[in-house]
Amino acid sequence: MESTTPLKKLIIVFFTLLIQLQTYYSSASALPKEAHPTKSGYLPVNTTTGSAIFYAFYESQQHPTNNTSLSQTPIVIWLQGGPGCSSMTGNLYEIGPWLVAPSLRHNVEHLELNPNPGSWNRIFGLLFLDNPIGTGFSIASTPEEIPTDQEGVARHLFIAIRRFIDLDPLFKSRPIYITGESYGGKYVPSIGYYILKRNPVLPVSERVNLHGVAISNGLTDPETQVGTYALHSYYLGLINEKQKTQLEKLQSEAIRLTKAGNWNDATDARLDVLGFLENVTGLATLFDFRRYRPYDTNWVVDFLKNPEVKKALGVDESMVFEECSDVVSAALHSDVMKSVRFKVEYLVKNTKVLLFQGQCDLRDGVFSAESWMKKMNWEGLQRFLDAERDVWYVNGVLAGYVQKSDNLSHAVVLAAGHFLATDQGVNSQALIEDWILDRGLFVNKHIQTLFRDL
Repeated sequence: MESTTPLKKLIIVFFTLLIQLQTYYSSASALPKEAHPTKSGYLPVNTTTGSAIFYAFYESQQHPTNNTSLSQTPIVIWLQGGPGCSSMTGNLYEIGPWLVAPSLRHNVEHLELNPNPGSWNRIFGLLFLDNPIGTGFSIASTPEEIPTDQEGVARHLFIAIRRFIDLDPLFKSRPIYITGESYGGKYVPSIGYYILKRNPVLPVSERVNLHGVAISNGLTDPETQVGTYALHSYYLGLINEKQKTQLEKLQSEAIRLTKAGNWNDATDARLDVLGFLENVTGLATLFDFRRYRPYDTNWVVDFLKNPEVKKALGVDESMVFEECSDVVSAALHSDVMKSVRFKVEYLVKNTKVLLFQGQCDLRDGVFSAESWMKKMNWEGLQRFLDAERDVWYVNGVLAGYVQKSDNLSHAVVLAAGHFLATDQGVNSQALIEDWILDRGLFVNKHIQTLFRDL
């Protein structure tokens, strides 16, 4: 029998790997018809240059059959953080109707889609936007056109949202709720603020029907939030007294640079804080101090590399998908430490606001959020701080805690980290549905009292 030469062995190994790779991608390309978005493609933000925001919209799974009811079905918009991370992560890993995950077939790992029992489009329309341009599948004609501040981000989002509304006459009357996580803690207040400022000067037909905003594990007031890591980590037992002192010095430097308006250096100083914390704790990720490995968002990246998946989404097959864009992150580097707390203060006076965090997020978690909330310049703040913090149950099981007064609601989701809906899908679904529909712990207690007194 003829012996196999090293070259032949190499060729055999190569073709074996190629066959496995084709099998892997064949599985990934199995985007069943029912998993296709209702609508997807591009919303131009600059028709001259061709820059556009990619979108994927999923209609409500239980939407009414008559147009009258559908015209009142809320639409939830989701904005991923970063800055520069794709909302397709939120779609396929957190809150969309189908989630990507590996499975074994013939001892080969494949990626496949599975129905998400915690999807946010169970009774609402759900719109994912890759924001800003240059993020995910979105198109930036030149790096110079990528926004460098929240005003630019909001301006592009406003154009994109209005173009989306124009796609269907029924969209015009539907209540819109804007939600997001992480750096979305800046995007969400910024586009909400922009809408409320622009609506009064526009014809009714061109307004955006904003009914509320919700932020999950958000970076909103960085100067305040960067000062919370040492204390939070110390009382979790993750660092000792000496390390706490070292971390506090790093935090103070980031705060000093922020107060001085030295934005780029302030951003770098915040990264020093996070880097030190990662090193001394040895945690796999600050996004969830319980985890022994980071979140598996790379599944989404691998899935979206497939040409057939791109085609189904209305994306050019030559586009290279990145979960997070370094170019967009660099464009917004000087924006990172700038606060948008004043925009939340304006929003809470004019529409309803939900702030919610996963209990185990060390990066933008509960203590981080509560620290800046207490600084809000809002006449209802004291009533909110004095309000009862209610125990929250989902299907009879403890899910977390909710505090509400006037337009502001705050929720803590137990056993969840930064990717809150990945950890607690059904509970996150219950939370967003109850908040939007003003039911459960989100019932307007003032109105309830009035009716009781009649």
